[in-house]
Amino acid sequence: MTHDRSIPILPGEHWWGGCIDDGVRMPFAPGFTRRLLDQFGNQVQPLLVSDRGRWIWSEDPFAFTIGADAISITEAGAPMQLGVPGGGLRGACLDAAARFFPAQGKMPHDLLFTQPQYNTWIELQYQQTQAGVLAYAERVIAEGYPPGVLMIDDTWQYDYGHWRFPADRFPDPKGMVERLHALGFLVMLWICPQVSADGRLYLDLRDAGLLLRGADGRPAIRDWWNGYSALVDVANPAAAAWLRGVLGVLQTEFGIDGFKLDAGDYCHYRSDDQAHRPGHPALQSEAWAEFAEGYPLNELRACWKMGNRALAQRLRDKNHSWDASGIAGCIPNILALGLVGYAFSCPDMVGGGEYLHFNGSAGSLDGELFVRHAQLAALLPMQQFSAAPWRVLDAEHARLCRDAALLHVEYGERILALARHAAATGEPIVRPLAWIWDDARASSVHDQFLLGDDLLVAPVVTKGARTREVLLPPGRWRDDQGVEHAGGGLVSVPAPLERLPRFSRC
Repeated sequence: MTHDRSIPILPGEHWWGGCIDDGVRMPFAPGFTRRLLDQFGNQVQPLLVSDRGRWIWSEDPFAFTIGADAISITEAGAPMQLGVPGGGLRGACLDAAARFFPAQGKMPHDLLFTQPQYNTWIELQYQQTQAGVLAYAERVIAEGYPPGVLMIDDTWQYDYGHWRFPADRFPDPKGMVERLHALGFLVMLWICPQVSADGRLYLDLRDAGLLLRGADGRPAIRDWWNGYSALVDVANPAAAAWLRGVLGVLQTEFGIDGFKLDAGDYCHYRSDDQAHRPGHPALQSEAWAEFAEGYPLNELRACWKMGNRALAQRLRDKNHSWDASGIAGCIPNILALGLVGYAFSCPDMVGGGEYLHFNGSAGSLDGELFVRHAQLAALLPMQQFSAAPWRVLDAEHARLCRDAALLHVEYGERILALARHAAATGEPIVRPLAWIWDDARASSVHDQFLLGDDLLVAPVVTKGARTREVLLPPGRWRDDQGVEHAGGGLVSVPAPLERLPRFSRC
């Protein structure tokens, strides 16, 4: 049974929501269509919101098409609900959140917001070693960067599902973590729900009934970016308890502080799987996020219907490019995260997290892009480095990246206060201009954002730009150079490479 319907669009109404990777297309133009079961590597929420104070919600995935006069809802597996609370975009978002995913007063670890994050992925890739991790961390400090959270990425482990340090590459993991702690870092490890489909561990998990089973009743062996693997059925309390026990050993024996929980994508699951929580594939993503919430120091990339939960949400890997697959996609997708309840957001790794872009010569990278990406992330909730600026950039561009890291620390307490406010109220940390200004121009802005209501940030995301046009909401605003501006329209400010334009309400 489906619950299809057509919902008229009001004059001048704009809509956001659904798949976060579509943020670059929000507000949606007529002709846009999306199935919410097409996850595209990032978070999804079964919610659409408008700047006329309306929202559309369903408990299950659905498909929608934006027409000239109406939104067509199809493939709806649960009844559609329509709300008209008023209060513009802000009212729609807060009313929907209060009804379907209310604020719980909880948030991820403070350090994720107040200090930069560092991830070993691009520097070490599939060659994670104790020596490499320590060298990276030591160099972070030597280069004048502030310590923060350090994530040790994929291949630190013996194998998928075998979450232990191999002695040949990590001869003293406890000593390694102690050294990282002494440098000022908290330490996270990369994990996923996959299990290598051979060997004693696989057999034991299969026989214990802890693996996801396909329609034929056998363990589901699925293709993913690292090969073919079985999957832990994390919705099964026994399976979750097994994995939590394994991770608990890493915490108690080696002092690990938290986990980056990768994968969990819909494409790894099927509607006819014999799972502990049967139904559409998004339910396995939901279970993976529920598991993640047991760790205050966490990070997710794929998620379903977990708004206002204590989860750090990263955008999917961005290219080292100026277009919407790279830096131009960061702000609109971060804004989309906040509008549907995922306030605790990270715009991916500085310079782009798609590691294949970093496998050429250092001279093939764009230093200007790297700096602008670091600046963009500086005043977002989280800033994460991976590719080492001191290795891939010249001294001047590397210095400007360090300046952006220090700027994030300068604003860290302000960001943390907004994170606590988000945990208590459900209001996003990062907000579009339409959050405070009912104006058609505000709804169309994709390259600036509000940090709270009183700080407007206008990063440069166009190659070669050294001036920046900024749309200021009504009122008086003072920029980072001390110049006052009248709001209610466009202003133009200088934007040399060393400047991140920002404006405080007077």
